[in-house]
Amino acid sequence: MKLLKSAINLDRLGITASVLCAIHCALIPIIITFLPLWGMSFLANEWVEIGMILMSLCLGIWSLGSSYKKEHHKIYPIYVLISGFLLIAFGHFSGYEFLEPILIPIGGFVIASAHFINLKYVKSCRTKHIH
Repeated sequence: MKLLKSAINLDRLGITASVLCAIHCALIPIIITFLPLWGMSFLANEWVEIGMILMSLCLGIWSLGSSYKKEHHKIYPIYVLISGFLLIAFGHFSGYEFLEPILIPIGGFVIASAHFINLKYVKSCRTKHIH
Protein backbone atom coordinates (compact mmCIF):
# COMPACT_ATOMS: atom_id res chain seq x y z
CA MET A 1 0.00 0.00 0.00
CA LYS A 2 2.85 2.37 0.83
CA LEU A 3 4.44 1.64 -2.56
CA LEU A 4 1.16 2.45 -4.29
CA LYS A 5 0.86 5.83 -2.57
CA SER A 6 4.48 6.57 -3.44
CA ALA A 7 3.89 5.70 -7.12
CA ILE A 8 0.73 7.82 -7.25
CA ASN A 9 2.46 10.80 -5.63
CA LEU A 10 5.43 10.49 -8.00
CA ASP A 11 3.08 10.43 -10.98
CA ARG A 12 1.19 13.46 -9.71
CA LEU A 13 4.48 15.28 -9.19
CA GLY A 14 5.60 14.18 -12.67
CA ILE A 15 2.37 15.43 -14.23
CA THR A 16 2.76 18.77 -12.48
CA ALA A 17 6.42 19.15 -13.46
CA SER A 18 5.76 18.20 -17.09
CA VAL A 19 2.79 20.53 -17.45
CA LEU A 20 4.73 23.39 -15.84
CA CYS A 21 7.61 22.71 -18.21
CA ALA A 22 5.24 22.73 -21.21
CA ILE A 23 3.60 25.96 -20.05
CA HIS A 24 7.01 27.52 -19.43
CA CYS A 25 8.21 26.59 -22.91
CA ALA A 26 5.01 27.77 -24.56
CA LEU A 27 4.78 31.10 -22.76
CA ILE A 28 8.42 32.21 -22.60
CA PRO A 29 8.55 33.29 -26.27
CA ILE A 30 5.39 35.35 -25.74
CA ILE A 31 6.20 37.04 -22.43
CA ILE A 32 10.00 37.20 -22.63
CA THR A 33 9.93 40.96 -23.10
CA PHE A 34 8.05 41.48 -19.83
CA LEU A 35 10.16 39.20 -17.63
CA PRO A 36 12.79 41.83 -16.71
CA LEU A 37 10.03 44.25 -15.71
CA TRP A 38 8.62 41.65 -13.32
CA GLY A 39 12.05 40.68 -11.97
CA MET A 40 11.72 37.21 -13.47
CA SER A 41 14.27 37.26 -16.27
CA PHE A 42 15.83 34.12 -14.78
CA LEU A 43 12.91 32.12 -16.27
CA ALA A 44 14.26 32.78 -19.77
CA ASN A 45 17.63 31.32 -18.81
CA GLU A 46 18.55 28.16 -20.71
CA TRP A 47 19.71 26.49 -17.48
CA VAL A 48 16.22 26.86 -15.98
CA GLU A 49 14.82 25.05 -18.99
CA ILE A 50 17.49 22.35 -18.85
CA GLY A 51 16.84 21.95 -15.11
CA MET A 52 13.11 21.50 -15.70
CA ILE A 53 13.76 18.93 -18.42
CA LEU A 54 16.21 17.01 -16.24
CA MET A 55 13.79 17.09 -13.30
CA SER A 56 11.01 15.73 -15.54
CA LEU A 57 13.36 13.06 -16.89
CA CYS A 58 14.42 11.90 -13.41
CA LEU A 59 10.84 11.88 -12.13
CA GLY A 60 9.66 10.01 -15.21
CA ILE A 61 12.32 7.32 -15.02
CA TRP A 62 11.86 6.89 -11.28
CA SER A 63 8.08 6.88 -11.28
CA LEU A 64 7.37 4.86 -14.41
CA GLY A 65 10.29 2.52 -13.87
CA SER A 66 9.31 1.59 -10.33
CA SER A 67 5.63 1.22 -11.27
CA TYR A 68 6.53 -0.99 -14.21
CA LYS A 69 8.78 -3.17 -12.08
CA LYS A 70 6.64 -3.48 -8.96
CA GLU A 71 3.06 -2.85 -10.06
CA HIS A 72 1.54 -3.22 -13.51
CA HIS A 73 4.36 -4.52 -15.81
CA LYS A 74 3.01 -2.53 -18.78
CA ILE A 75 5.59 -0.78 -20.97
CA TYR A 76 3.24 1.58 -22.81
CA PRO A 77 3.73 4.54 -20.37
CA ILE A 78 7.50 4.24 -20.83
CA TYR A 79 7.10 4.42 -24.62
CA VAL A 80 4.94 7.52 -24.23
CA LEU A 81 7.55 9.06 -21.89
CA ILE A 82 10.34 8.36 -24.39
CA SER A 83 8.33 9.87 -27.25
CA GLY A 84 7.77 13.04 -25.19
CA PHE A 85 11.49 13.43 -24.54
CA LEU A 86 12.23 12.74 -28.22
CA LEU A 87 9.88 15.59 -29.15
CA ILE A 88 11.67 17.89 -26.72
CA ALA A 89 15.10 16.81 -27.97
CA PHE A 90 14.09 17.27 -31.61
CA GLY A 91 12.65 20.69 -30.78
CA HIS A 92 15.93 21.73 -29.14
CA PHE A 93 18.48 20.21 -31.47
CA SER A 94 16.86 19.97 -34.91
CA GLY A 95 18.12 23.36 -36.03
CA TYR A 96 14.62 24.42 -37.06
CA GLU A 97 13.97 27.28 -34.65
CA PHE A 98 10.33 27.61 -35.70
CA LEU A 99 9.66 24.06 -34.40
CA GLU A 100 11.05 24.67 -30.91
CA PRO A 101 8.06 26.58 -29.45
CA ILE A 102 5.73 23.96 -30.93
CA LEU A 103 7.46 20.65 -30.23
CA ILE A 104 8.76 21.33 -26.74
CA PRO A 105 5.38 22.15 -25.14
CA ILE A 106 3.81 19.21 -26.98
CA GLY A 107 6.61 17.01 -25.61
CA GLY A 108 5.89 18.29 -22.10
CA PHE A 109 2.22 17.41 -22.41
CA VAL A 110 3.11 13.97 -23.83
CA ILE A 111 5.32 13.37 -20.78
CA ALA A 112 2.46 14.44 -18.50
CA SER A 113 0.26 11.99 -20.41
CA ALA A 114 2.76 9.19 -19.73
CA HIS A 115 2.46 9.88 -15.99
CA PHE A 116 -1.32 10.02 -16.26
CA ILE A 117 -1.44 6.67 -18.09
CA ASN A 118 0.93 5.18 -15.52
CA LEU A 119 -1.27 6.49 -12.72
CA LYS A 120 -4.32 4.81 -14.28
CA TYR A 121 -2.42 1.51 -14.62
CA VAL A 122 -1.29 1.66 -11.00
CA LYS A 123 -4.83 2.36 -9.81
CA SER A 124 -6.30 -0.43 -11.95
CA CYS A 125 -3.63 -2.80 -10.67
CA ARG A 126 -4.60 -1.91 -7.12
CA THR A 127 -8.28 -2.52 -7.92
CA LYS A 128 -7.46 -5.98 -9.31
CA HIS A 129 -5.49 -6.87 -6.18
CA ILE A 130 -8.35 -5.78 -3.90
CA HIS A 131 -10.97 -7.84 -5.76
